[in-house]
Amino acid sequence: MNEEEKRDRQMMELLNELRVALPGVQFLLAFLLTVPFANRFEQVTAFEKTVFYAALLCTAASVVFLIAPSATHRLRFHQRDRTFVIESANKYLIAGLACLGVALILALTMVTSFLYESWIVIAGPGAIGLLLVTVWIIRPLSRG
Repeated sequence: MNEEEKRDRQMMELLNELRVALPGVQFLLAFLLTVPFANRFEQVTAFEKTVFYAALLCTAASVVFLIAPSATHRLRFHQRDRTFVIESANKYLIAGLACLGVALILALTMVTSFLYESWIVIAGPGAIGLLLVTVWIIRPLSRG
């Protein structure tokens, strides 16, 4: 396989990964954007509002990072700079997934805090955070 074929394959793999990640982050952002307009939002505590806002910002950052490869591709395509596009897209995708993971944990924390007032507020999102780190980071890096 020559270098051009390798770059073509890498580009297709990145695009397929983005097709999987984008709908999830878009759904989370849409959900978070509607929450403040729900009837019971006035009942959330200052802690829950802070966690909600942090989740909203992390989700927005994730959207920015996950859409950035498209913008990079569009702006660099005619310069035939595929190596830069692929390397940038890889970094953006990793950053976007990291922001999405944090946003997911924060959103779970906010909802759990709204529903409960016990150890479960930390345990539930903490368990999902541990699962996320294991499945998204440890296992892929360990190649196990």
